[in-house]
Amino acid sequence: MIQETLEIRKRNYSEQRSPTLNTVLMVEATLRKAGEVLTIGKLKRILPKQVMHQTLMAIIDYLEYSGKIIVHDDKLLWAFKPQSKLKKMQGLAAR
Repeated sequence: MIQETLEIRKRNYSEQRSPTLNTVLMVEATLRKAGEVLTIGKLKRILPKQVMHQTLMAIIDYLEYSGKIIVHDDKLLWAFKPQSKLKKMQGLAAR
Protein backbone atom coordinates (compact mmCIF):
# COMPACT_ATOMS: atom_id res chain seq x y z
CA MET A 1 0.00 0.00 0.00
CA ILE A 2 1.38 3.39 -1.00
CA GLN A 3 0.87 6.22 1.43
CA GLU A 4 0.91 9.72 0.03
CA THR A 5 1.63 12.63 2.29
CA LEU A 6 -0.14 15.84 1.37
CA GLU A 7 1.03 19.14 2.74
CA ILE A 8 -0.16 22.67 2.37
CA ARG A 9 2.66 24.73 0.90
CA LYS A 10 4.60 26.73 3.42
CA ARG A 11 5.25 30.13 1.93
CA ASN A 12 8.08 32.22 3.25
CA TYR A 13 6.28 35.50 3.79
CA SER A 14 7.48 37.76 6.56
CA GLU A 15 3.99 37.81 8.03
CA GLN A 16 1.78 34.80 7.20
CA ARG A 17 -1.88 35.72 6.92
CA SER A 18 -4.68 33.54 8.24
CA PRO A 19 -7.89 33.96 6.26
CA THR A 20 -11.28 34.19 7.92
CA LEU A 21 -14.01 31.72 7.02
CA ASN A 22 -15.96 34.47 5.23
CA THR A 23 -12.96 35.23 3.02
CA VAL A 24 -12.45 31.55 2.16
CA LEU A 25 -16.15 31.19 1.28
CA MET A 26 -16.03 34.35 -0.86
CA VAL A 27 -13.07 33.03 -2.86
CA GLU A 28 -14.73 29.60 -3.23
CA ALA A 29 -17.96 31.15 -4.50
CA THR A 30 -16.11 33.37 -6.97
CA LEU A 31 -14.11 30.45 -8.39
CA ARG A 32 -17.20 28.22 -8.57
CA LYS A 33 -19.26 30.86 -10.41
CA ALA A 34 -16.45 31.77 -12.83
CA GLY A 35 -16.77 28.53 -14.80
CA GLU A 36 -13.44 29.08 -16.52
CA VAL A 37 -9.70 28.95 -15.96
CA LEU A 38 -8.58 32.07 -14.09
CA THR A 39 -5.20 33.58 -13.41
CA ILE A 40 -4.50 34.78 -9.88
CA GLY A 41 -4.54 38.37 -11.15
CA LYS A 42 -7.95 37.97 -12.76
CA LEU A 43 -9.30 36.30 -9.62
CA LYS A 44 -8.12 39.31 -7.58
CA ARG A 45 -9.96 41.66 -9.96
CA ILE A 46 -13.29 39.80 -9.90
CA LEU A 47 -13.44 39.19 -6.14
CA PRO A 48 -16.20 41.30 -4.52
CA LYS A 49 -13.74 42.57 -1.88
CA GLN A 50 -9.99 43.09 -1.93
CA VAL A 51 -7.91 40.34 -0.36
CA MET A 52 -4.25 40.67 0.58
CA HIS A 53 -1.97 38.63 -1.68
CA GLN A 54 -0.57 36.51 1.17
CA THR A 55 -4.09 35.74 2.40
CA LEU A 56 -5.28 34.82 -1.09
CA MET A 57 -2.31 32.51 -1.60
CA ALA A 58 -3.05 30.76 1.72
CA ILE A 59 -6.65 30.22 0.57
CA ILE A 60 -5.51 28.92 -2.84
CA ASP A 61 -3.10 26.50 -1.13
CA TYR A 62 -5.91 25.25 1.11
CA LEU A 63 -8.39 24.83 -1.77
CA GLU A 64 -5.79 22.92 -3.79
CA TYR A 65 -4.95 20.71 -0.80
CA SER A 66 -8.65 19.94 -0.22
CA GLY A 67 -9.17 19.02 -3.88
CA LYS A 68 -11.57 21.83 -4.69
CA ILE A 69 -9.37 23.54 -7.28
CA ILE A 70 -6.65 22.58 -9.72
CA VAL A 71 -3.61 24.86 -9.91
CA HIS A 72 -1.25 24.72 -12.88
CA ASP A 73 1.18 27.46 -13.98
CA ASP A 74 -0.54 30.04 -11.73
CA LYS A 75 -3.90 29.28 -13.35
CA LEU A 76 -6.86 28.11 -11.28
CA LEU A 77 -9.86 25.95 -12.12
CA TRP A 78 -12.75 24.94 -9.85
CA ALA A 79 -12.86 21.12 -9.84
CA PHE A 80 -15.09 20.16 -6.91
CA LYS A 81 -18.47 18.57 -7.59
CA PRO A 82 -20.60 17.88 -4.51
CA GLN A 83 -22.42 14.58 -4.27
CA SER A 84 -26.00 14.68 -5.48
CA LYS A 85 -27.43 13.79 -2.05
CA LEU A 86 -25.66 16.75 -0.47
CA LYS A 87 -26.85 19.01 -3.26
CA LYS A 88 -30.47 17.91 -2.73
CA MET A 89 -30.19 18.53 1.02
CA GLN A 90 -28.93 22.07 0.48
CA GLY A 91 -31.44 24.53 1.79
CA LEU A 92 -32.97 22.20 4.37
CA ALA A 93 -33.18 23.68 7.86
CA ALA A 94 -32.16 21.80 10.98
CA ARG A 95 -34.85 21.38 13.59
